[in-house]
Amino acid sequence: QVQVMESGGGVVQPGGSLRLSCAASKSRFGINTMGWYRQAPGKEREFVASITNLFSADYANSVKGRFTVSRDNARNTMDLQMNRLKYDDTAVYYCKVLVATTDPHREDEYWGRGTQVTVSS
Repeated sequence: QVQVMESGGGVVQPGGSLRLSCAASKSRFGINTMGWYRQAPGKEREFVASITNLFSADYANSVKGRFTVSRDNARNTMDLQMNRLKYDDTAVYYCKVLVATTDPHREDEYWGRGTQVTVSS
C-alpha cells in the first residue's frame, strides 16, 4: 500500500502562481508515472499533467505553457508549478501514482485526497 498526500493548495488571484506538491510513501517495486488531475464543482475529474520516472512530461492543452511538472525520484515527490492562473483553474487537485508490481503488464494506482486551489479576485 502506497500513501499519497498533496499539499500547497490555497487561494490566489488571477494571474498569480501556486506550487503544489505530492509525496508518496516508498514502494517495494518502484513508482512509475506520477500525475496531477483536477475536478471542478459539477465537472468530471480531468487530466492536468504527468511525468514518468524518466522525467518525460505531458500536459493538458489547457495548462500548456503555464504549468510545469517536476519530480524527485529519490524522495518520491512531484511538484506542479502553476503560473498565470485563471478562474477556470479553480478545482480540487489530486495526485495519482502508478506503482510497478510483480506483473510487468500491470500497475497499481493510488490517489491522494486532493488539495483545493481557488483562483479568485
